[in-house]
This record gives sequence, C-alpha cells and structure tokens, in this order.
Amino acid sequence: MNNLHKRALDAVYRVSQCLGKPGEPDETILEILGILDSVAGYKNGMVTMIDPDSGDLLVEAAHGMKPERWKNVRYRKGEGISGRILESGGSLAIPLVKNDPRFLHRIGINDPDSAFIGVPIQVGDKPLGVLSVTLDPAERHHLDDHKKIVAMFANLVGGVISRLLKVEKEKEVIIREKDRLKGELKTKFRPENMIGVSKLMEEIFENIEQVARWNTPVMIRGESGTGKELVAKAIHYRSPRSFGPFVKLNCASLPDTLIESELFGHEKGAFTGAVRKRQGRFELAHKGTLFLDEIGDTTPAFQSKILRVLQEGQYERLGGEETLSVDVRLITATNINLEKAVAQKNFREDLYYRMNVMPMFLPPLRERTEDIPHLVEHFLRIFGKECGDELSIDREVLLTLENCDWPGNIRELENCVHRAAVTCKNFVITKDNIPCTKSQCFSRLIHAQAETIRKETKAADDELFKIENERERVIAALEQSGWVQAKAARLLKMSPRQIGYRIKKLNIEMKNL
Repeated sequence: MNNLHKRALDAVYRVSQCLGKPGEPDETILEILGILDSVAGYKNGMVTMIDPDSGDLLVEAAHGMKPERWKNVRYRKGEGISGRILESGGSLAIPLVKNDPRFLHRIGINDPDSAFIGVPIQVGDKPLGVLSVTLDPAERHHLDDHKKIVAMFANLVGGVISRLLKVEKEKEVIIREKDRLKGELKTKFRPENMIGVSKLMEEIFENIEQVARWNTPVMIRGESGTGKELVAKAIHYRSPRSFGPFVKLNCASLPDTLIESELFGHEKGAFTGAVRKRQGRFELAHKGTLFLDEIGDTTPAFQSKILRVLQEGQYERLGGEETLSVDVRLITATNINLEKAVAQKNFREDLYYRMNVMPMFLPPLRERTEDIPHLVEHFLRIFGKECGDELSIDREVLLTLENCDWPGNIRELENCVHRAAVTCKNFVITKDNIPCTKSQCFSRLIHAQAETIRKETKAADDELFKIENERERVIAALEQSGWVQAKAARLLKMSPRQIGYRIKKLNIEMKNL
C-alpha cells in the first residue's frame, strides 16, 4: 500500500469515528475538513451548499478561517470554480491555482502555489453542493487518484449535509408551529375576543394592551364571575412572556400548608405523603406568568412568604435547603375589599403595595347591560355548535335578560342561557325557557337563602351579645357552633387564637361531639 492510500485509509477511519459521535451537523463538517488537513494532507477544505431558494452555492464551512470571512459568500451556478463544478456535475482537478483565471478568490482560501481538487457533493442523483481542497503542487502527477479519494469524502460529507438539511427543515417546522400556536393563543385571548362594546369594557381592553407590555404585577379586582382569569390570560398572551407558561392557582381552594406546597414545591419526605420531589407553581411558571386567584383569602403568615419571592425572586421548596431563583410575572385577583382587609390586619400592607402596582377593576354585568345581547349571542354560538344547529332568541326574552341584576355576573348569564338552550324547542329560546319566569332563577334562590342565613346569624349574634357574663357567652357560641372553635370565633367576632385564649382563661371544658 502506497503512502497516499494509507493516508486516505487513516482519514476514512478518523472520519468514521467523527460521524459516530453526537453533534451538530455543521460542527461535524468542520471537523471532517480538519481531519482531511491533518491526516490526508488536503488543505483549505471548503464546503458549499445549494441554497434551495436561489439555487446559488453558499459557503457552509471553510477550514482554518474565521466564519465572518466566509459567511454569506455565494456563487451563482457557473460562476467561479465551484459554480462550474455545480453546473457541470463533474469533478475538476487543477495542477496550479495561479495559472487558472477561473478562480475568483472571494475569500482568499486557496494558495496560488497549490494544486486544487473540487468534486460535487451528491446524495443519489440530487446535487447538494461542492467539496474543494488544495494540495501540494508536487501531487499534480496523481490528481486522478486524488479526485477519487476526495470524491469518497464528498460522499461522506453528503450524508452529513442531508442530516443538516433535515435538522434545518425540522427547525423550520417547529418555528412555524410555534408561531401558529402563538397566533392562536393571541387570537383566543386577545381583547377583541373578550365580549363587550360598553365604554367600561373599552377601558378594560385599553388597560390590557397597556399593562401587557410591562413586567408589572397586576391585581384584578371584581365580583365573582366577571372574567378575572380571562383578563389575566389576555395580559399574558399579549405580553413578551407569551412563549412562556401561564400557570394558575386558586388560593381559596386549599389550606395554608397545601398552598405553600403547591406554590413552592416540596422535597421528598418533606411531610407525610411527600413520596417524591415536586416542582411548585412558581418553578413551573419560570419565564412566564403566575396567576393567583382569590389572593385575599390567604393568611398573613403565608403572605409573608409570597412577599419574599416578589422582593428577592428567591424561595426554598418545603423540606429543602437549596435556594431557588425564579423569573415570574405575578397577576393576582380577588373579589374582597382588600383595603378593609389591610385595615383589619388580615392582609399585609407591604404585600398589598407590592401586588397592587397596576390595579384593574372589572365592572359587574349590571353596570354594562348593553353588553348582554353580545354575550348572549356569543353563548348561543357555542351551544349551537354543541347541538349541531343554529340557536336564536326572542327579542322579548333578551329584554328580560337585560333587566336582570346578575349577581353571579357573566358566569350566571352563561348558566341561564345554557339552561334555556337545552329546554327550548325548534332551537328558538322563548320566555317559557327562561328560569326567572318560573321562579327557578338559581341566583335569586341562592341570594334569598344567603339573606335568610345572614338575618338568622345577625339575630343569633344579637342574642349572644345580650349575654353579659363572658363565660356564658363563649359557651353559648360554642354550643351554637357544635363546639367548633373556629365557627364560635366567627360568631363572637374573634380570631381562633383569641377564642382559644378565652376558653383556657375561663376554664371552659371542651366537648367532643
């Protein structure tokens, strides 16, 4: 075996090892060109690839040169040596570079005193580009052998380029899909799709557009059923964080200990039942938005832990010692009077100012009755798709709906229209299908019951406070509440800690019912 073939075989072995390693295709091509230089003696290796849009050759890799020298350099078909190789589809061997006027020397990679070999890169019959190298001019007597060897390496590079093109195609698909999903999300939660033509809603839409650009904490205020979560999503999906996650948690649905675990996560063994490490909502919302609904229902002790995350961007999982950093935009919502809660020391004043940088007040439905026909039409389209037919409503019924108070707001209106749609005949909602015309309005039943309970509670409270002896008054409250301290505390307008102190001080023996 002569020296040329031995070097070529050594280079093939090294290239095969290179192809077996994980890595980006463009990095692999540069590594192959380095092997051709160090092992086979082929200098100034350059790979050009066909641009699918223009058909030109673009320099993809050039050994021994900084990328800024060859990036964006291109050759048209038939232009320069590489362009002629692409046009002819055949290899080209030149004994001395400086004697051939076809060289354009655009990036100055070829030594004028060297020989040159250029071969097309193909996969099957499909041309992909050109591989070119230079070599010692003394090798000009063996150029045919060198052409065969370089053509062999061009085939190997062709496989890498195929992989590169596949990766680029997959990236394009992913980017297009990501853009499509982002567009869908923006369309789904953009203000234009939030129903409302009233002046009050126009102000809400303007506020959404304004605050979405910022990273400012937002607190959404309003009665239950006014669409606070929908507004939070609209802000997120119109913000620079729209590619990040939108994570939500209803603080009223969990006790303090579970809220802490849900928000901050926990380590394995942190408490009974913690059989594995779990990420919290803050961690899941990193680079996105965290929406905390009913934030006013949390305790001051828990609020201090949220305050630390807002101030420092750091926290620890339950049972953990590692301090985690998080980048989250916080949007909160509540339907209680937070100012009153702050005054009563039930909500931390410092947290109030941290969260309430940009307050948004959602109007109740009774204050924007001109939006009711548009909301009804929206719900009818949704329910019409469910039943597979077009639903309509009598004008008389619409007037009835516009004159309701809607204490449950949009959620109650949706419930009412849904019930009417299910019970209507011939897909037309008439007065007979409206619950309030049959004394079956859920909100009236609920609020009538709530009013009864309020009056009964007030009467009971009045009776309790007529008892002058404190011990007898506390015992009476405990008996009314079934000896549940928390309920008795509410009757006596005390905190659980205060009533516990009174029970101990007054030597009251608790009953286990």
